[in-house]
Amino acid sequence: MNSLPTKISFDNTQYAFAYKTDGELKKAHFLFKTMGSSFLLNLGLTLMPMAIRFRIPFTKSLIRQTIFSQFVGGETLEETAKVADKLEQYHVQVILDYGVEGGQGEAAFDHATDEFIRVIQYASSQANIPFMSIKITGIARFGLMEKIDSLMHQRSGTLIKRYQSALEALTPDEQSEWKRTVARLEKICGEAVSKNIGVLVDAEETWIQDPVDAITLLMMDSVNKEKCYIYNTYQLYRHDRLAFLQECHEAATQRGFILGAKLVRGAYMEKERQRASDLGYPSPIQPDKETCDADYNAALQFCMNDINRIALIVASHNEYSNLYTTQLMEQANIAPDHPHVHFSQLYGMSDNITFNLANSGFSVSKYLPFGPIRDVVPYLMRRAQENSSVAGQTGRELGLIEKELRRRKGQAG
Repeated sequence: MNSLPTKISFDNTQYAFAYKTDGELKKAHFLFKTMGSSFLLNLGLTLMPMAIRFRIPFTKSLIRQTIFSQFVGGETLEETAKVADKLEQYHVQVILDYGVEGGQGEAAFDHATDEFIRVIQYASSQANIPFMSIKITGIARFGLMEKIDSLMHQRSGTLIKRYQSALEALTPDEQSEWKRTVARLEKICGEAVSKNIGVLVDAEETWIQDPVDAITLLMMDSVNKEKCYIYNTYQLYRHDRLAFLQECHEAATQRGFILGAKLVRGAYMEKERQRASDLGYPSPIQPDKETCDADYNAALQFCMNDINRIALIVASHNEYSNLYTTQLMEQANIAPDHPHVHFSQLYGMSDNITFNLANSGFSVSKYLPFGPIRDVVPYLMRRAQENSSVAGQTGRELGLIEKELRRRKGQAG
């Protein structure tokens, strides 16, 4: 792709790492170097969950001092507040994520709902936490979502028509169970609206995604009238998501609500391809990275073309896509702090993008998970795998850290 004319440079390491001490920077360097070794990474990914499960001494302390401190805000909201306060000093906002993967049973789902509400209440007391994220699998049974999704695929019509028809085919007990799920989501979103906090609904695997899309779109129709509170996540590594985004925009236009769109590339690629191969159906994943990138950037342009109707979150670690968005904004004379354009990167990754955007006046946040170490291990494993699987990600992080360490050494000398 051609380089973009922009005043922003993602190579400015002084801004990127201003919030890290020399010691923290050296620790990050060690961590990314370790993740760059496939042998050490695979060894760690094998041993970490086992060590936690069998309560091997010093395991939690080791994890806390390394991968946990790099990618997680803390075990509690109170610990996470310290990280959020530091980010605020650099005009970086926070998306809070209660990083516990969904439990099992109604009691666990109700507990997760209460935790999400507690996060909303805390976020509303902080100036730099405009959003929180939730996973529907945290408040709903996976098997029931899978059944609804399967029933929806057997039906024709719009997403909502297929969803409503699928619900009619459930047993009475299943219908009651799903109503409790919807009630939990309504409770969470109602609290968010009352506290003026945005809710980002995370994407799930394709075989449970349709009911997630349906209830999220219905929730948008209910509350996103004057302001965008509810956002759905569009994984553009799926070949059908650009068309789906356009379909949702059409529904928003017809129904008169603001479409909340968090654009990501995706998080379940290997699992999706493997399942499609095992079960003998066409892979839902784009054929190659170039096609994925093209759809992602086309989605950015589509959202920018109706920024009054679409509230966009550019959740990307791709430098080109972030620069491209700033160029589209400049061309359309959209202010860097426009309420319908927000950028976000994961805490512990791509600081060069986050902090340089913030320094240039753009609305940007870190996606900041928190929770007990035992519970966030699955999240940490995905972050380690993501850094190793994204072409050049670990090398890019290492190169920037080394550049900043050299700069600081030269400055000290």
